Amino acid sequence: MGQRLAFRRRLSYNTRSNRRRVVKTPGGKLSLQYLKKPGSLPKCGDCGVCCMGGIKAFRSKKLANISKPQKSVSRAYGGSRCHQCTRARIVRAFLIEEQKIVKRVIKARSNKK
Repeated sequence: MGQRLAFRRRLSYNTRSNRRRVVKTPGGKLSLQYLKKPGSLPKCGDCGVCCMGGIKAFRSKKLANISKPQKSVSRAYGGSRCHQCTRARIVRAFLIEEQKIVKRVIKARSNKK
């Protein structure tokens, strides 16, 4: 039969923040190691559904300490918006500009007559 293990912290309930792993020490005894909660992947600010590629999942405190290149990707809206929303924004801006040009051309033609 296996060796009994005592909790190393006061919390004795099997909660998400009290996850642990049994490890064998070099002396041959079994011991508990407490595990940290996994971080969640950053989501897109527009759609809120897409998990953004190229960015690792970190917990909040760790995210504050890592460097900027690890928190973003090198494109417009990198690290803030997913690739689909970025594309939609760029296309929308382009079409709005095109529409403005068309309006100007129509107005110039009507003034010419």
